[in-house]
Amino acid sequence: MSQQPSAAPAPTSAVATVSERHDWWRDAVIYQVYPRSFADSNGDGMGDLEGVRTRLPYLRDLGVDAVWLSPFYASPQADAGYDVADYRAVDPMFGTLLDADALIRDAHALGLRIIVDLVPNHSSDQYEWFKRALAEGHGSPSRDRYHFRPGKGKNGELPPNDWESIFGGPAWTRVTEPDGTPGEWYLHLFAPEQPDFNWEHPAVGDEFRSILRFWLDMGVDGFRIDVAHGMVKAEGLPDLGSHEQLKLLGNDVMPFFDQDGVHAIYRQWRLILDEYSGERIFVAEAWTPTVERTAKYVRPDELHQAFNFQYLGTHWDAEELRTVIDRTLDAMRPVGAPATWVLSNHDVTRHATRFANPAGLGTQIRLAGDRALGLRRARAATLLMLALPGSAYVYQGEELGLPDVVDLPDEVRQDPAYFRGAGQDGFRDGCRVPIPWTREGSSYGFGDGGSWLPQPAGWGELSVEAQTGEPGSTLELYREALAVRRATADLGAGDAVEWLRAPEGVVAFRRGEFVCVANTTGESVAMPAYGRVLLASGEITEAAGEAKVPSDTTVWWTRA
Repeated sequence: MSQQPSAAPAPTSAVATVSERHDWWRDAVIYQVYPRSFADSNGDGMGDLEGVRTRLPYLRDLGVDAVWLSPFYASPQADAGYDVADYRAVDPMFGTLLDADALIRDAHALGLRIIVDLVPNHSSDQYEWFKRALAEGHGSPSRDRYHFRPGKGKNGELPPNDWESIFGGPAWTRVTEPDGTPGEWYLHLFAPEQPDFNWEHPAVGDEFRSILRFWLDMGVDGFRIDVAHGMVKAEGLPDLGSHEQLKLLGNDVMPFFDQDGVHAIYRQWRLILDEYSGERIFVAEAWTPTVERTAKYVRPDELHQAFNFQYLGTHWDAEELRTVIDRTLDAMRPVGAPATWVLSNHDVTRHATRFANPAGLGTQIRLAGDRALGLRRARAATLLMLALPGSAYVYQGEELGLPDVVDLPDEVRQDPAYFRGAGQDGFRDGCRVPIPWTREGSSYGFGDGGSWLPQPAGWGELSVEAQTGEPGSTLELYREALAVRRATADLGAGDAVEWLRAPEGVVAFRRGEFVCVANTTGESVAMPAYGRVLLASGEITEAAGEAKVPSDTTVWWTRA
């Protein structure tokens, strides 16, 4: 199916050029690259793999351990590459397999690991299997690899069940049969261009085990599994019995999400991964009702990490933060998995904007809010996150303190959820605007030919160039925080914190000789000076053994 010549796979020993560190993933800081918005090497306005490769030294100097790349596979781009037409090919807009090979090799030479996205819940409607299923018509064995069903109603004019798409509207689309008549319906939990695989069919499992080996042989260090809680559907595809089903997501086990059958798939995959050297890993994007159910995905014979969406959705509030931190650590401890912490990604409003607004507005916000407040809280939240035991994820541009671009005109929007109307808010484009590298230029250093989403005026003053070497800049704060984290024995891996007494609205904990204090209130607070200040997100003052911690500020101390 690949439309490009295959690059000679790198030997599985390729990862040996990466600094060998046992259980590296337990305390790794992993940087998410959204390829179309990171760096454009050929001036077509779209980021690409060669652009990422040229910026790898920046990521090494930032201090991250690994780079996770959002999808770059061959795709019609109905959902920004999460509709895959060929899992063994690179989309021409991003480059070639040879570019992917060069990127992996260069990353390893710099001591960085590469994690790629895997999209196993659904394919593109341009995937060869699905095109064949449509062409062969009703009764074709090819249709068994997806969820084709006859419709309800007198003439099959109604969807087979009441499931709703995550992007809005019904989760079913009716096909026109080869003879021109209305025919069966197929399931798509996302866009109609993304038909769901039927994981009960053995060919689906065989195909993805082959895909895993293809990329492992290329030398990748792991996979982030998109919709890891999907794939398996409840037997018989039963009606859910309610409308506005999106409001139930993350609160209930759904007949199409978080079914227990997914775990058998991951146990098979883990056997494959463990054949390869270099401690390759799986990371689950698993939206579950509770962190306790998330823990099921990271049992010792399944996946290594799972995104902590409960933490991402927590407000900047000391009591809420303590609660979710405790629940996360308590849930992960029995299965021996590291906690993960994340504040932003390509699907939610950047936390510099979320925290600029009142609590309770959700993770997709259309309001700019108080920019100064949002940045102050975002910096403080980052230091708090990096002080917690486990692994942390950084989304491209958050190290620059980038806000969401909330005023994109309708005519430039590309998020498919925006056009579906009744689904998600459809404002994910705001966190996907290409990042600025320089103060000036047609796209602030992103490339020579503009950018696929318009960048706002003033973007250059937030650029890497503008912030590099600037005392107190957000970029320098991240660089220093990651350096201190790596150099401090009591930071990184672990499964517990020791809570300290603190005023209301303040998070304070100890880890060995290290102490972290985060003031989430709107007022300064007096705290004991716990030793030598390692780092602070804002200006603090100390006198007579006491420290004055400003509002929305996090401080790191050490007694060592």
